[in-house]
Amino acid sequence: MGNFIRTHCACLRCICPCVFKPVKLKDPDRSLSPSEPTLPRPPPPEPVLQRKIYVALYDYSARTPEDLSFEAGEMLEVTDQSLDNWWLARSLWRDDNKQGYIPSNYVALDCSIEAQPYFFGAIKRVDAEKQLLMAGNGNGSFIVRESESKLGDYSLSVRDEDTVKHYKIRRLDEGGFFITKRATFQTLTELVNHYLRKQDGLCTHLRTPCRKVETPVTVGLSYNTVDHWEIARDSLKLIKKLGAGTFGEVWQGVWNDRTQVAIKTLKTGTMAKEDFLREAQIMKRLRHPKLIQLYAVCTVEEPIYIITELMKNGSLLDYLHINQGMTLTINDLLEMSAQVASGMAYLEAQNYIHRDLAARNVLVGENNICKVADFGLARVFMTEDENVYEAREGARFPVKWTAPEAIHSNKFSIKSDVWSFGILLYEIITLGKMPYPGMSNYQVIQELGRGYRMPCPSECPPALYEIMVDCWKDKDFERPTFETLQWKLEDFFETDLSAYTDANIFVS
Repeated sequence: MGNFIRTHCACLRCICPCVFKPVKLKDPDRSLSPSEPTLPRPPPPEPVLQRKIYVALYDYSARTPEDLSFEAGEMLEVTDQSLDNWWLARSLWRDDNKQGYIPSNYVALDCSIEAQPYFFGAIKRVDAEKQLLMAGNGNGSFIVRESESKLGDYSLSVRDEDTVKHYKIRRLDEGGFFITKRATFQTLTELVNHYLRKQDGLCTHLRTPCRKVETPVTVGLSYNTVDHWEIARDSLKLIKKLGAGTFGEVWQGVWNDRTQVAIKTLKTGTMAKEDFLREAQIMKRLRHPKLIQLYAVCTVEEPIYIITELMKNGSLLDYLHINQGMTLTINDLLEMSAQVASGMAYLEAQNYIHRDLAARNVLVGENNICKVADFGLARVFMTEDENVYEAREGARFPVKWTAPEAIHSNKFSIKSDVWSFGILLYEIITLGKMPYPGMSNYQVIQELGRGYRMPCPSECPPALYEIMVDCWKDKDFERPTFETLQWKLEDFFETDLSAYTDANIFVS
């Protein structure tokens, strides 16, 4: 009856509104009979987990049984990224399904621009030129890198015989990339593939990516030494003595019978263990491509061991003496100087003072790669060496590298490091000669007080000497920053301010 009234007698709605209330439908998921059991709903489908596939950028040889070895180009599935610098992964190229730890800075996400062998990230133009002109790279070798001038843009650097040409890769408003607007591409990979197939106005065909000469340094020796970096002394073997100095010896060594390291053994009594550990904690957090990476320490017993990455050519001072100008050109010397300035610019940005910057505390690897070492250790060393000047009890430092305010007032700052850098430039350009030749420490102190500065070495370009003199300004606030010194040295021979080839000069 109710259904009939609702259907045919709508005029009665105002008289009997209760009849016209909407009917509540039964829950289809409920049983029709109270005696029947309620069936549980099926569980929702589990989300499909995205596999994290990465490409190896470099070879890596396992350092511990828990590590995983791999080769450049190998596909890896990362299964655990809970640690920042070491990930758990397995190889997709092997059938053993073994998992192990890998350094996270050795891999890149598959199909990303970072995974491409031609992508070099945020390297500078001068670094791109240096690497492209190295032996092993031929005509048409190339690099894609992040733009120095515009965030989010890229540059293409191409070797053309004995020179390097640079092209700006611009973005389209609607998405995509181009060098010249008559050839646009959705991705950088499409752009590179196009110029691999045809020259299309470039100085030459793209042929092969530039060789990567520098393997990144891992954070710690392995996944379990990042936070626990006091390692067992018996895990180290001293193989070859590389040098000796005021504070101890430096050895080429091996950790766990498989990983080459440098081991600095410190003379008994040269430092207080507590002071060293406090300073080393800070040193370990400082990470830059032009700073020596501190890996681990052995401090349980004397002598204290400091374990760092190995630089096969030893100290810059020894390297300069050995070469004696036979293989190093003025360009090489300036480029090595710029690398030191780069590492010091990082320390400057971190408000950290070196206190003992000199050629003996810069290490050299393959391809003239230079890294600053021993930063911060000067403040915890104690010695009676005759080449170290004591301004007051407990304050000792090498006179010929030390700024006047540090000598007289024990006032160290990043500006006193800049003074030392000027002396380092003198060492580099003279291939390792002693500063202030023929003068004693006492004479140096007296002459500096009278305004004396070393004259320009005969082999030194005048513009470089001007940089050295700027570092030796009497008032520390008038000395340049390391950032300024870095770009001055990097651009020393740059005369063409428009170093990039314009797309408008392209021909069909």
